Amino acid sequence: MNYRHAFHAGNFADCMKHAVLVWLLRAMARKDTPFAVLDTHAGIGAYDLTSGPAERTGEWRAGIARLLEKTPPALQDYVALVRELGLYPGSPAIARALLRPQDRLVCCELHPEDAEILRHYFARDPTVAVHHRDGYEAFRALLPPKEKRGLILIDPPFEQPDEFARLATAITTSHARFRGGVIAAWYPIKGRAPVRAFHDTLRAGGVTDIVAAELFLREPLDAARLNGCGLLVVNPPYKFEQEIPALLDALLDRLGQGESGEGTALLRLKDES
Repeated sequence: MNYRHAFHAGNFADCMKHAVLVWLLRAMARKDTPFAVLDTHAGIGAYDLTSGPAERTGEWRAGIARLLEKTPPALQDYVALVRELGLYPGSPAIARALLRPQDRLVCCELHPEDAEILRHYFARDPTVAVHHRDGYEAFRALLPPKEKRGLILIDPPFEQPDEFARLATAITTSHARFRGGVIAAWYPIKGRAPVRAFHDTLRAGGVTDIVAAELFLREPLDAARLNGCGLLVVNPPYKFEQEIPALLDALLDRLGQGESGEGTALLRLKDES
């Protein structure tokens, strides 16, 4: 995949990830006590879909454009937030918009230009800290948060052949340092074998209470295409497994293209200890 998130902003995978992220943040805010959000691969904050990389790929036209044109009830919260924020919001912008005064956002971005844009985006915002660093190296330094409640979003570029292994290690490390934290990790689905191996690695490890939400636009047979995506969640909040299927079905209803093998899945990989 050609990373620099601007090329893919607003595509179907972004819509899936961000719709579930909105749900997770709302769930975190049910309790009055403060929480922190750690976004390990944050990007630039917000994206202009009508110019630059996003316009060149045009992926957003089969993603957020369809949801803006006709919004299913299950996605009203997410789409209303997109409209409110203006430019298509990345995960840092979404998180910041849903934080309360007592909450905190920490963003990591490795690309120097993107990190500088993100700093400018959140200039003079005391609620947000932006770090120019590799998100994979941030867990030991930034976890556990002082708030003792938190959401860790891991959205890696998947540029390296060992990315699934690195992601599994990141999840394990995060859980070891912050056992009560909610971890949400995005992954692409091109073929089934790498995803199956990723799931098996986590099943065999010490992390418990794991659920994977997946969206398929087609049967994952062509490894050269992004055929679907998943969001793996550790310590999912109350009612996650009851409410997320309707959200996934709404995404498929608007973003599906009628190809063979399209569908959704909610998989419990490991029970609570």
